[in-house]
Amino acid sequence: MTGPHASATPHQPKDVAKYLLPDEKLVVSTRRHGAVLVLPAAKSLPVLVAALWLLGVSPNAVVTGLGLVLLVAALGYLAVHVGEWWIRHFLITQRRVMLISGFVVRTVAVMPLRRITDMTWQETPFGQLLGYGTFRFESAGQDQALSEISYLPHADQLYLSVSELLFGKDFGGANSSEEEESLAGGQQPRRPAPPRSAPPPPTARGRQDTAPLPSLGAPGPQEPPSRWPRRT
Repeated sequence: MTGPHASATPHQPKDVAKYLLPDEKLVVSTRRHGAVLVLPAAKSLPVLVAALWLLGVSPNAVVTGLGLVLLVAALGYLAVHVGEWWIRHFLITQRRVMLISGFVVRTVAVMPLRRITDMTWQETPFGQLLGYGTFRFESAGQDQALSEISYLPHADQLYLSVSELLFGKDFGGANSSEEEESLAGGQQPRRPAPPRSAPPPPTARGRQDTAPLPSLGAPGPQEPPSRWPRRT
């Protein structure tokens, strides 16, 4: 594993290059520490010893067959964990964090750098002695596959590389690196649109008076005089 503080560029395996974008730069590329294989080896060792003992204790076919079954099971269990260790890669680019895993079914977990809100680095006493640690990422979403990554080697270099990538560039982090790439490519950085001015207040309209209502006590129109004299 190498990072910004190392002199060489990060090693990019062939099975990892196909998951990167054409313009994506690899900052960190590492497998887990070999200490992750200690527990599977400790579990398979008693079974392996028992298988070898059964194979050498008696020429009986049943005992020999049982010893072969135990031997294949122990070696198969250890081979699966070694294959998983070989396939599992922890990658960090200038844009995202990726975890490639799966010996039979390949799985790629991705989390953008801009979504990382907090990071915790933990080293146990054995981790400090052997040089590995555990990363814990907290993000706005729910990326359970990337919430905790254990047995990461080169503890000091990895911590400094990730911290500089996330919180470097005067606390600009990943956003500042994207702006530098746009400037290097001759593109102008995006500027926020100016705020819209508030619309002018509506002007007060002139008063429009309506015709007065007729009074209830006013006399109505008078009838015209009749042409015929009234009878008395």
